[in-house]
Amino acid sequence: MNPPALTQKTIRVGLIGWGGSSQVFHGPLIMSTPGLDLVAVVSSRPEAVRAALGPGMPVEPDARAILARDDVDLVVIPTPNDSHHPLALAALQAGRAVVVDKPFTLNAAQAEELIAEARQRGLLLSVFHNRRWDGDMLTAQALVQSGQLGRMVHAQMHFDRFRPVVRTRWRDADGPGAGLWMDLGPHLLDQAMQLFGRPVAIAADLVAARDGAQATDLFHARLRWASGLRADLHGSALSALPGPRFALHGTRGSWVKWGLDRQEDALKAGQKPDAAHPQAWGHDPAVGRLAVLAPDALTDAAPMEQDWPTAPGRYPDFYAGIRDALRGLAPNPVPAPQALDVMRLLDLGTQSAAERRELPVPDAALT
Repeated sequence: MNPPALTQKTIRVGLIGWGGSSQVFHGPLIMSTPGLDLVAVVSSRPEAVRAALGPGMPVEPDARAILARDDVDLVVIPTPNDSHHPLALAALQAGRAVVVDKPFTLNAAQAEELIAEARQRGLLLSVFHNRRWDGDMLTAQALVQSGQLGRMVHAQMHFDRFRPVVRTRWRDADGPGAGLWMDLGPHLLDQAMQLFGRPVAIAADLVAARDGAQATDLFHARLRWASGLRADLHGSALSALPGPRFALHGTRGSWVKWGLDRQEDALKAGQKPDAAHPQAWGHDPAVGRLAVLAPDALTDAAPMEQDWPTAPGRYPDFYAGIRDALRGLAPNPVPAPQALDVMRLLDLGTQSAAERRELPVPDAALT
């Protein structure tokens, strides 16, 4: 049951931090969601917050101050990865609902502790796995569910960038929660499980490839399913010519899509979703390529090839779902146990890379 404060018409939100994730994703999406009211932001740079959000936006110096306010129902935590667990735990202990950016925590044990705390207190706990609402991901889901590709046998999922210069920042440092496996790995692992369910094994290779690299900036992970399906997940900071964002291959055909979802670029450019005109958001003009057998064709026939439009991306669905879940009208859009599944695969991938072998995914690990 939701605490009484969260059943009111407007959900009051406190945002911890004003870094890139808050500026690009959380701030604009919260403020463009009807029924959510951003009431305070934690930042050491109040002038930057007010320049972006308006001169009247309350700015608090630290998380303790925002948790001491009596007008905050939901706490959003898009802070450095090693702070997710302590900040989320403090917010839950203060009786607040919580959204944590990905990765959920540094490891599965921390995630389990937060889930237990939220359950004990009857509080919503969710993780911002926004890439579930990428247009290409939504297109991939529709194709897999339709059966047009037949039985799935192989998938490739790339998240490639070209950033050859190592920047001085926590994401590229030799510290807990740093590196590309913890940054982009959660997106790809979550998408793979949303598409295909729980794998039975994982083999990962994690590399610090750039000159001067201190953390993983190149990874390749292979997931294996009992059906025989393999999925290769690849992330790199040294891909001037990126691989396909998605390539799905089945017994009746294939679909390939190049290029990243456009919503992040739109948000960076200052565009915001408009709840009154949702159809205007998330358009991706880059089509995929679909080659499939006709429904009544034999498997040795030539597949029919065509452009395949990409579904509109829907990042606004996450915070609309959080609002509705807090009002008791809909399920949590990303239940914390699903994010725990991702953390367990991240842990196994790190272990696999260290031991240079495929590791089984225990049945009990992803329940």
